[in-house]
Amino acid sequence: MSGAPQVEFGYRRHRIGGERLNAVLRTRSLLVGAVVLLALGGLGVLALMTGDYSLSAREVVDVLRGVREGLAPTVVLEWRLPRVLAAVVLGAALAVAGALFQTLTRNPLASPDIIGLSSGAFTGMLLTVLLVGTTWLQVTAGSVAGGAAAAAVIFLLAYRGGIQGFRFIVVGIAISSMLASANTWMLLQIEVETAMFASAWGAGSLNGVTGSQVLGAGLCVAVLLAGCVALAPALRQLDLGDDAAHALGLRPGRVKAAAVLLGVALVSVATAVVGPVAFISLAAPQIARRAAGTPYLPLTLTGLTGALLLLMSDFTAQHLLPVTLPAGVVTVVLGGAFLVWLIVREMRRWR
Repeated sequence: MSGAPQVEFGYRRHRIGGERLNAVLRTRSLLVGAVVLLALGGLGVLALMTGDYSLSAREVVDVLRGVREGLAPTVVLEWRLPRVLAAVVLGAALAVAGALFQTLTRNPLASPDIIGLSSGAFTGMLLTVLLVGTTWLQVTAGSVAGGAAAAAVIFLLAYRGGIQGFRFIVVGIAISSMLASANTWMLLQIEVETAMFASAWGAGSLNGVTGSQVLGAGLCVAVLLAGCVALAPALRQLDLGDDAAHALGLRPGRVKAAAVLLGVALVSVATAVVGPVAFISLAAPQIARRAAGTPYLPLTLTGLTGALLLLMSDFTAQHLLPVTLPAGVVTVVLGGAFLVWLIVREMRRWR
């Protein structure tokens, strides 16, 4: 069972469980995770309260308990709650996907929105809308197919006896630029109303998210995150290097393939609902690692950080700016500043 805190390799830890099933939890990670959870809960309640039809915190709690009548349940449960849950679930999905790719390439710039996976998912969505249909299931399948195709092309072009992080990123940026051009061309070929919808969606927006979409995406994300949790020990061994991991009995090729598939699926599911939201996949893993002080990217804390970042961005885009904007516009501005800082930091480190 839970024992006294121990200090191992300079980190204060708690070991819980028995001989066969146990887990090691870092004290600092637990504290940071608790703070992020509190911030996430507080911001979620604030988002449910704020809007043209303002509600108090007591009224929101009463609605969630099912003891409120009138217009408040419709506002909270049908209009605002799906949007909040979408930001939390899909923000976590994007963040964990970013952590997977950054772990595989050992490069903090390896974000799905930078290396072309989000653009590939957007391309798949556009082709699906043009050729098949516009139901959520069809759009999701098209996004997953587009993201998987983009990942396969990038992998094939970047593979030279293995995956080297810098080559993978450069190839991904090139593919992303090509896909962005193709997406723009397709938008110019379709009807004006469809093009306007696709353009707004392509900016990364939570407008119009429904409960059924959140439920479907939430189930998919839950299954994928469970796979990520199962893969986490192998990913930590990969941090030691392929040779060391192989010496420990790990098969790096299979682990990397599984991580790529999980990452592509997470990005594609999120893109199918809210569009290609930038910045979250790039920044959340690095923020979580620095806050927790761990030598690796903590998946659980990364997911919580991504959820908080997307919810903050959407709240800012809705209520704190003079004009209501898609959440992706806010994340792009923040992501641009973070990317510049990250590039400068990496250049200084190599010098």
